[in-house]
Amino acid sequence: MHFYGTQQVNEQGNLMIGGVDTVELAKQYRTPLFVYDTALIRKRARGFIDTFEKLGVTAQVAYASKAFACVAVYQLAAQENLSLDVVSGGELFTAIKAGFPAERIHFHGNNKSIAELELAFDTKIGCIVVDNFYEIAVLKEIAQRKNQKMNVLLRVTPGVEAHTHDFITTGQADSKFGFDLNNGQADEAFKQVVNDEFINLLGLHCHIGSQIFETEGFSLAAGKVMQKMGAWKQEHDFEATVLNLGGGFGIRYTAEDKPLEPHEYVADMIKTVQAESEKLSLTMPEIWIEPGRSLVGDAGTSLYTIGSQKTVPGLREYIAVDGGMSDNIRPALYDAKYEAVIANKANNAKTSTYTVAGKLCESGDKLIIDAALQKVETGDILAMFCTGAYGYSMASNYNRVPRPAVVFVENGEHQLAIQRESYENLVVNDLPLTLKKGE
Repeated sequence: MHFYGTQQVNEQGNLMIGGVDTVELAKQYRTPLFVYDTALIRKRARGFIDTFEKLGVTAQVAYASKAFACVAVYQLAAQENLSLDVVSGGELFTAIKAGFPAERIHFHGNNKSIAELELAFDTKIGCIVVDNFYEIAVLKEIAQRKNQKMNVLLRVTPGVEAHTHDFITTGQADSKFGFDLNNGQADEAFKQVVNDEFINLLGLHCHIGSQIFETEGFSLAAGKVMQKMGAWKQEHDFEATVLNLGGGFGIRYTAEDKPLEPHEYVADMIKTVQAESEKLSLTMPEIWIEPGRSLVGDAGTSLYTIGSQKTVPGLREYIAVDGGMSDNIRPALYDAKYEAVIANKANNAKTSTYTVAGKLCESGDKLIIDAALQKVETGDILAMFCTGAYGYSMASNYNRVPRPAVVFVENGEHQLAIQRESYENLVVNDLPLTLKKGE
């Protein structure tokens, strides 16, 4: 069994996280349940931040909160001196409610609404990552109307394609995000903002994909973006002060995944940016990065209670759990792979193979196909690892299933971070029919 963070097995053979028995957590908070190992999140954050500090490089490490957003995780990010990447008015509103320092918030998105951008100005966030020409026009109008300046980065697509799933690759030329670096769009965007009275251009942003296990793509992208910064210095006497290289750092979901440590990604980025700065006679820019999955992904574990079982002779053994694609859409959406253990039999040998099915009314609602597990019985607790990113954040009420609770654990203590939805929550926004039936 591969242990993540503080996971271990106690004398009763039960899986422990953060010094807390997961079987007891399942009893107290019920299942499905997301359990976050906050000590591991802190360790990951320090791994990124400490590397920049040790190498003497000015930087911001921004938590890409689309991976998992709530008041408590934003407060944890603030404790660890992270900045914050938000992509919607809802995430920004949550961050402000959490008391997160507004000057460390960066706002992303390819179609920010006028209301969202006005909220960004009103809360005086640190930076807006500009994605398209429409947004430039809207930003100028809002800034002039409010007589208020705003820091921006221009998001560019450097034409670097990460070797990852098509749905989560964003750095290549054919992308809904950003200004193309190679067809003149980035240069035109630069001209539209560089001399604006209220828009303060800090530099450039790029993001080449997700779940990346090598540094070559980041280095190639950094080199391309730095070359553009060098051209702007030579042609327009403009020197960017910030280079944001995005996120996408991979984690281990299964034994086939071979992620690097945070310091390895960071050190290689720094080396490339330093070399390009010297070659282009540029002042070394401040480096920003945006880890999301790599901060919270393997810190999250989903607990389920096993219910029904079904045998398809000669083909498959099914076990069904009390959650599924409503709390983890990734297996159905991305064909994502996971590993699991029976939490109350964690010391037992994995002698059986099961397909773990969810309870939703979809044939594709399968969390793990052919999972190696201990022999199961109805009522056992299944612990599925590495569900901390894009599990709860993409959860839905499909089939009117309430979303799970979220619990944080650390140093033998546990706290509820998000309450379980109730059936009453499901109908709180529903309104009765008032249209009259025709004769």
